[in-house]
Amino acid sequence: MRKSRILAIGAVGIAAALALSACSGSGAGTTSGGSSTIGKVDGKGKTITVWAMTGDLSPKTLDAINAEFTKETGAKVKVQTQQWTNIATKITTALATSTPPDVLDLGNTQVATFASSGGLADLTKYKADLQQGQTWLGGLADPGTVDGRLYGVPSFGAARAVVYNKTIWADAGITTAPTTYGELTSDLDKIKAKNTASNFSSFYLPGQYWYAGMQWVWDAGGQIATQSGKTWKAGFSSSEAQKGLSDWKTFQNAYSTVASRTLNTDKPDQDAVFAAGQAATILANNWEISAIEKDNAKLTDDQLGSFPMPGESGKNQPALLAGSDWGIAQKSKNQDLAAAWVKIAASPSIQKKYVFGNDKWIPNSVEASKAAVSGGTLPENGTAFFTAAQNSKATPASGNWASLEDPGMLQFFQTVSSGSKSVSDAANAWDSTVDSTLNQ
Repeated sequence: MRKSRILAIGAVGIAAALALSACSGSGAGTTSGGSSTIGKVDGKGKTITVWAMTGDLSPKTLDAINAEFTKETGAKVKVQTQQWTNIATKITTALATSTPPDVLDLGNTQVATFASSGGLADLTKYKADLQQGQTWLGGLADPGTVDGRLYGVPSFGAARAVVYNKTIWADAGITTAPTTYGELTSDLDKIKAKNTASNFSSFYLPGQYWYAGMQWVWDAGGQIATQSGKTWKAGFSSSEAQKGLSDWKTFQNAYSTVASRTLNTDKPDQDAVFAAGQAATILANNWEISAIEKDNAKLTDDQLGSFPMPGESGKNQPALLAGSDWGIAQKSKNQDLAAAWVKIAASPSIQKKYVFGNDKWIPNSVEASKAAVSGGTLPENGTAFFTAAQNSKATPASGNWASLEDPGMLQFFQTVSSGSKSVSDAANAWDSTVDSTLNQ
């Protein structure tokens, strides 16, 4: 399931990075040659190894990439499907060997860890060639770019949008989805007045749900951290970020249960809470719709609606994109062939026909995501997620970021939502930790 994927991505620790750094030598690798285009590569008699994560691209999509790759280069591909359990340790070990996999399927927030440790090849010179005229989604491209250098090529994305129970909303007199923040809060006030049970949320948002909370911060103009040269500066103490945090707390406290202020999205599972009728609305990834319908067979596509989360800014809130990037091992002996494979995987034709057309993932570019929305082939509940992805953000592209995610970010947003500290005090304390960690 995709939830295990997110947990695995967040579990990449600083210890893994240090272990790889100790084994791999200094600096990140570079692909061979001086050309800025990948060009035609003669791979006859050669085979590259691709690590693909279970639940990501389908066998049909991988087969299509491999067929085109063999046609263009003459080389063959050995795909090895990996499980998410302990994947960070497995990648660390593999990249430190003299015969690593040539291409790796990496969670977008994993890239910086392995790039900073010297395990991934620097693909910067190929960036324009790999983009192929497209504008990559920021939530995939930004975490794949470390110190201004490209190490991860966007593969696909998944975004969060609002999912709501149409029946509960209709019982409160609401039959159309809101398009502004004011309309949303007005609608939620009506739902709250209609449903007064203490365990009911008009909008269920657990206090530790930092993926959601960051949308308020970004919408207000705040940042997790910004980089100047080699130095990171945490941003939660800024006036913009504190406004976003205050807005998040106000919204969470008003529309989610009191008990939820110290909870995360897994215990209890927010999809199960929604499916049980204890919530009218949640902020969810697109794959959670099928989980909800599995938990409650009476909730079908007709009973569920979705829309991008509107912000107080007047625009949709920026979304933290989940998804994958392709990385090439620094020690790969087939870097040119690996780059040719990645270029095909990232190509507009593969993205349109297979990544979106077959696998139903959000493709890697703004252009492809807009085309998916306008093409009329998305299900009614799919459009909101593809629209949300077009305004996406990312976590800091620092090799030390992963050690801040869990439990740090969860605890920080819980502190804000629960009110155990003032927004100002919580932000100042957390900024100190962010600064010291990112600048180690």
